[in-house]
Amino acid sequence: MVVTWRPLESQEIGETWAEGRAFAVGDCNYGCIGSPPDWIMPPVPKISFPGEEQAAHACENLRAMVSSKPQELKDTYWPWGAGMFVTSLGPRDACFVMAANHRKESGFLVNWWLPAVWQKELIERTKVMECRGNAIGRIVWHFVHHRPFLQ
Repeated sequence: MVVTWRPLESQEIGETWAEGRAFAVGDCNYGCIGSPPDWIMPPVPKISFPGEEQAAHACENLRAMVSSKPQELKDTYWPWGAGMFVTSLGPRDACFVMAANHRKESGFLVNWWLPAVWQKELIERTKVMECRGNAIGRIVWHFVHHRPFLQ
């Protein structure tokens, strides 16, 4: 996401910072566009998947900015997986929440205890496998990020 100043009361979106050449993703950004209660894009959870999606948007926009052919920058959006997360509650406990959004108490507790621990372990292991170039990890995370079944 392009870094902006906080919007003034009369503005929907704040002025861009550094002439629109600075991007912030993941934990280091405000994670939304606009101001409450009339968000243009409500706050995105600061968890790994949305951060990865935002980083991909930023990389695509950086490529467009340095391209020899003028290209429009890609708008960001609320990533499809931003409302799903497994939270560790210790070495043998966790919970998986799905369909959460920016509203308080949104989402559904889908599973907990050992099934959620195993799910979190599977996510972590396949992510590390992907980062190490392992074929299984790359295949799993390719389909997470490219989701052909939703297009």
